Amino acid sequence: MNIAVLSGKGGTGKTFVSVNLAAAAAGSRYLDCDVEEPNGRLFFKPVITKQETVCVKVPVVDHVQCTGCRRCVDFCRFNALAYISGQVLVFTQLCHSCGGCPLVCPTGAISEEDKVIGTVEMGKSEDTTVVTGIMDPGEESGVAIIDQVLRHASNKSTEATIIDCPPGSSCTVMEGIKDADYCLLVAEPTLLSVHNLGMVWELVKTFNKPFGVVINKAVDNVHVVEDFCATHNINVLAKIPFDFKLADFCAKGLIACREDPAYLELFSGLLRCIVEEAQHETTANN
Repeated sequence: MNIAVLSGKGGTGKTFVSVNLAAAAAGSRYLDCDVEEPNGRLFFKPVITKQETVCVKVPVVDHVQCTGCRRCVDFCRFNALAYISGQVLVFTQLCHSCGGCPLVCPTGAISEEDKVIGTVEMGKSEDTTVVTGIMDPGEESGVAIIDQVLRHASNKSTEATIIDCPPGSSCTVMEGIKDADYCLLVAEPTLLSVHNLGMVWELVKTFNKPFGVVINKAVDNVHVVEDFCATHNINVLAKIPFDFKLADFCAKGLIACREDPAYLELFSGLLRCIVEEAQHETTANN
């Protein structure tokens, strides 16, 4: 079962929830798709067993064969090609690797070459398989890295794969949830978090994914997340308390459910609730 963990903004505790869910599930897989800031490995400290390079295709122009017809420039909707001073110039940071420009070139002046944009690391932490996508500094898009990370998701319904998505609601988040069986939305009890929760809620509805909310850093006298969820008929699956013990665990790079039986029970219960919700949704749709 593939469980995508999302948050509308950074700092809500998305990685904290993802790491603890994966650690609470026996024989799970943790896929860190937050490729710009892959912090799950700081907690799991996996023994790395394999590393893969991630490349994308970018165009290369043979200026001898190029006739300056500009068909490639007109074709590109991302402004990655420009005709300047009698030559076609390529701006690789804008290229989306669609492969179209070689196809429209009438003289075969455009070919493609590999550009390295990052790596994927695989390792083990106790019985959890940890897969981490790491985008190289200065790169514009991590979609190809996320795709490569997601290839390591389990195809067994009895195994939990926890997908730690990037924050926000951009195309990288869409890539992370496209094959998810369930989406868990993490929010904290602030108005800014509720605003951004609304954006990821709209996103998972667009993808027609079953979902629920977990409230992190919950306090007794603040109910802005519960009010939003009640208004929109959204299930709140669990509330994780504002606890200085958790802050201490995180500061030391420790996984709460491996350190404290109470948190192991909390995250095991959350995992059971997610499985039940997903099964209920599947039954209802059939």
